[in-house]
Amino acid sequence: MLNILIPVDGSSHALLAVNHAMRLVHSGLRAHFVVANVQESATLYEMVVAHDPQVLEKVNAEAGHDLLRPAVALLEAAGQKVEQVVITGDPANTLVDLVETHGCHAVIMAAGTGGGLRAALLGSVTQHLVDHSPVPVTVVREPVALSEEDE
Repeated sequence: MLNILIPVDGSSHALLAVNHAMRLVHSGLRAHFVVANVQESATLYEMVVAHDPQVLEKVNAEAGHDLLRPAVALLEAAGQKVEQVVITGDPANTLVDLVETHGCHAVIMAAGTGGGLRAALLGSVTQHLVDHSPVPVTVVREPVALSEEDE
């Protein structure tokens, strides 16, 4: 059975990757999904205000699990095996590490979010995974509506 990493940042855009995974499952793919959220490390201000690193860890873990909830719910509702991972660090490098530590065979993720030029590019985290992942990365983009000229 394949282990597939699906990074989730909590945006509705990130659910495109989950929906793509579900289409693969409905086509017969058997997989175990590792749904992950990477929380960025605390800022100096957050560390000074919190006074307790364990408080920051707890807040990060709770926030990460909240962001994973919609993706996990979709996969579990379809009867899929799902492992949830919330970890703190640099998202790009941490996701490459997760591929290796969880024995993933593939990654499915959404292209970068945002508008303008950023939307035209993959997004820095996605691009880093495409460039550095030891396994294939499927990048899912939001469908582009055809203009009247294209039809």
